[in-house]
Amino acid sequence: MQLLLGFILALIIAFLAYKARSLNTSGAVAAAVTGTIIFGIGGLSWAVLLLTFFITSSALSRAFKKRKRGLDEKFSKGHERDAGQVLANGGLATLFAALGFFFPQQPWTWIGFAASLAAVNADTWATELGVLNPHPPRLITDLRKTVEKGTSGGISLFGTLASLTGSGLIALLASLLTGNWFLLPLVTIAGLAGSLFDSFLGATVQAMYYCPTDKKETEKHPLHSCGTPTVHVRGWKWMTNDWVNFLCGTAGVLVALMIYVI
Repeated sequence: MQLLLGFILALIIAFLAYKARSLNTSGAVAAAVTGTIIFGIGGLSWAVLLLTFFITSSALSRAFKKRKRGLDEKFSKGHERDAGQVLANGGLATLFAALGFFFPQQPWTWIGFAASLAAVNADTWATELGVLNPHPPRLITDLRKTVEKGTSGGISLFGTLASLTGSGLIALLASLLTGNWFLLPLVTIAGLAGSLFDSFLGATVQAMYYCPTDKKETEKHPLHSCGTPTVHVRGWKWMTNDWVNFLCGTAGVLVALMIYVI
């Protein structure tokens, strides 16, 4: 019965998100599947964390549009998430929810679930709010070098604080829902670490391209916003933003579980 209710709830939310243009068709299907597993197996507490991530990240992606104008050309995809983005951000959380079925009452499944969402939430908050900083960010691998807003691998104090807040929100809810306040610092630190690892990957191995018409670096491929074919300039071609986001969540999980074991 819980799985059926989870399926119905996931279907309703995916449909509403599709109508609100937060998800495209493939994203809505992926969200329905992941939501069914998380809501149906995990239950209310797990649903709260997932919905917090999804609602806040969707809201922030639409907020401050005027101040973010012109930055879409930097990113490979828009605010309508597709299946790749849904799985990159929620795939690990879904895995830990499923593991919770086979390992009931094991705290590490909840920790892994919360940490993965804290990491991707931290990254989303850093991306969506960091670009509002009036000062240009600095490259995480060379803090003396400033880069354009929206550049992969760019960090700032403003963006890092946003990341910490996004991670802390998930950690706070994970603690409130279980009554385990040790999770507050653990999940917060893990989420922030995952977000910083995301920036490191963006500065080093993420596939980046160049638009010869606009003379700007971008994640978009094969065509830039202006319609010009983009040229690969650095990073591994397979290391798309979706893979970077997935590895962001993975790093958050590993840090959380290492702290828990220690």
